[in-house]
Amino acid sequence: MIERNEALAYFYLGPQREQLFLMPVSMRDWLEEGHLAWFVIDVVGELDTAALHARHPNDGVGRPAYDPEMMCALLLYAYSNGLRSCRRIEASCRTDAAYRLICGGLTPDHATIARFVVDQEQALASLFVSGLRLCAAAGLVDLSVLALDGTKIAADAALDQNRSAAWVREQVKALLAATAASEQTETSPAPEIGLLDVDATAQLASRSGRLARLQAALAVIEAEEAAAAAETEKKTEAAVTEATAGRKLRGRKPKDPAAALARAQADHAAAQVKAHGKQAKRAAKQAAAHAAGRRLGGFAPGPDRGLQQAEQALAAAHAAADGATPPVLRANVTDPDSRIMSTQKGWMQGYNCQAVVTKNQIVVAHAVSQNTNDVELYKPMIATLADTLTAAQITDPVKLMLADAGYCSEENLTAPGPDRLIATQKDHKQRRAARELGTTTGPPPEHASTLDAMEHRLRTPEGTAAYTLRSHTIEPVFGDRKTNRGWQAFRRRGIDAAASEWAFMHLTGNLAKLYKHLQTQATTTT
Repeated sequence: MIERNEALAYFYLGPQREQLFLMPVSMRDWLEEGHLAWFVIDVVGELDTAALHARHPNDGVGRPAYDPEMMCALLLYAYSNGLRSCRRIEASCRTDAAYRLICGGLTPDHATIARFVVDQEQALASLFVSGLRLCAAAGLVDLSVLALDGTKIAADAALDQNRSAAWVREQVKALLAATAASEQTETSPAPEIGLLDVDATAQLASRSGRLARLQAALAVIEAEEAAAAAETEKKTEAAVTEATAGRKLRGRKPKDPAAALARAQADHAAAQVKAHGKQAKRAAKQAAAHAAGRRLGGFAPGPDRGLQQAEQALAAAHAAADGATPPVLRANVTDPDSRIMSTQKGWMQGYNCQAVVTKNQIVVAHAVSQNTNDVELYKPMIATLADTLTAAQITDPVKLMLADAGYCSEENLTAPGPDRLIATQKDHKQRRAARELGTTTGPPPEHASTLDAMEHRLRTPEGTAAYTLRSHTIEPVFGDRKTNRGWQAFRRRGIDAAASEWAFMHLTGNLAKLYKHLQTQATTTT
């Protein structure tokens, strides 16, 4: 007799690749209801996509273009999954059910996707406001506490491609000569013409684009030279004005030897005016005493110490200026808009990317800057925030703005705008100072300086609790973008392209928050 468990047959379930479908297949059956792809398709229908159609007039000629809403949904879904490579997006449109559903079975090639990103640069960036309006309608935009911060994102350019103006002018001259020779002979230029760091064939293939980048890099260098000269002239004029009144100019001494020499000369002139004033006062007292028939008391003044110190500083500045070589300004010839940025891991060729975030990590304002420091970006970001909220039709007032010590300055602490807590020193130093100095209560002292008043507020229990929200409000946003999604560098060159991509990144981040919020609501109601 066969035991029951021995009678069971074991077999494999094999694929039936030759099976014919007797009923037509519906794409709607490929994905379950509530899938991210369906959400993206629905969201694109709610966004203001009118700008996407501006490049496609109804009476246009040529092959029909892909539906802009479909392309936008494709990019939104790809970015939501951390996918930005146009070739990988094209491959997914062939094999992935969600991508095939979004495209309705169409397969736009990678060049088409790339051209769409380039052609619709500003239109895609403008969708951020529409997405923010959807988040506000869902109750996700809470303006009670906002955090401002910046992060450095690499450009699509190498750090070792920064070149001086002399080098760039030499390359431009070589390219123009090669172009002229090519137009005359209608053949490729001889290899010896190429002074560039590429072979003659590659040089010829991308000559116009490379020439444009070189000229843009040269324009950057010339603009920086002009700005530096204007700043030096401004500081020199201020120093001369102060010197005329016998006052030394306050603030740090300039690092540039020529500017430092001009400052030392002005300080020496101020010391001379002050010393002559002292001598004139002494002479007037002596004349008054002589007229009264008495002798002036006290010791005769010795050499003026301030004048001696100014003379020594002037001599040292002369020596430093004589032995110094003029500074060489450089620009990146791959992406002239990018700048050399300092990060915790070293130097980077990239951009300073700013964001303003709510407590539930909805980005409400963003910008891409060439400034290496954050201190000059506080007021522009407050203005950007106001413009974005107005465009999104969000009228709630901002109650409190949080920012780290990188934004701390007298000007930022007193600038118009919402109430703010700006750290006066780095977070670990701020915590150490709180432990050593203890907490404070009540409003700041009446005659406290702006900096002391902010330090007082930060050490109150209310200020400490509020500022503690800063790090876990905005840092997770940057962590999500750069670590979770792998957006460590921009894919396109130029600050406008970087700003468009930065806006699209935050659009997908905000929509991901909206998607999770709607899913939670649906789960709760069921």
